[in-house]
Amino acid sequence: MSTPTTALPSASEGKRPAFGDVLRALASAQKPGHGVPAYMRWVNRRAARPMAAAAVALGLSANAVSLISVGVSALALGLLVALPATWWLGLLVAALLALGFALDSADGQVARVTRTGSPAGEWLDHVIDAVRTPAIHLAVLVALFLRPEVQRGWLVLPLIFTLVSVGIFMSQILAEQLRRAALAGRPAAVVPSAPAPAGTGLLRSLALLPTDFGMVCWVFVLWGSAPLFLAGYGLLLLINGLHFPLSAARRFRELRSLGEASA
Repeated sequence: MSTPTTALPSASEGKRPAFGDVLRALASAQKPGHGVPAYMRWVNRRAARPMAAAAVALGLSANAVSLISVGVSALALGLLVALPATWWLGLLVAALLALGFALDSADGQVARVTRTGSPAGEWLDHVIDAVRTPAIHLAVLVALFLRPEVQRGWLVLPLIFTLVSVGIFMSQILAEQLRRAALAGRPAAVVPSAPAPAGTGLLRSLALLPTDFGMVCWVFVLWGSAPLFLAGYGLLLLINGLHFPLSAARRFRELRSLGEASA
């Protein structure tokens, strides 16, 4: 279900909406936060709001914001591979990845507040995410390979994380699309509600924090120390690896119940 939005003040004489007007309109253009991982819910979306307002005020489209997000993330990964491992590099890479993540949220906010969302824009957003998600772990693989103090056995971590992250992304996106397709055309009275996972509020958001993409961004603050980075990165992999089959099984049950209801 789309979130209602407050219409932007009409621009007279070709003037763009003011930053403050867009920011206020965005307050009613936010997605529901229940059950959303904590970083996405309280940090990323809030950080994206002024970025989205600035983009609208500057006349940038949602697709343009998406492409800027790609450029910022690509810069971060390029620096990670090209420069020697230091603490300042890790902080810079983490900040750039977090900025790219916030811009990835801002593009959707731009589309909602300007009512310019489209299948093409949604496609572009998903394709970018489908490339960025494994690209981060593959960049980690290359960067760790170039660090002489890292034993080759540790390179299995980013390889496994690549598979897990792609699986999680596909499970989530495909389930949303299949649910939408299954419910298309059904009368509202017979559309089943998606079963809410246990603890859809504050506790669930906090419990899902380790699975949040924002945590992958900020684990690079440990990049200056190979042992610390491998410990933090490995812990995130372990938690995501345990979460993935549980989440996938829940989505499978939901989609199967939709199929049974339509039979």
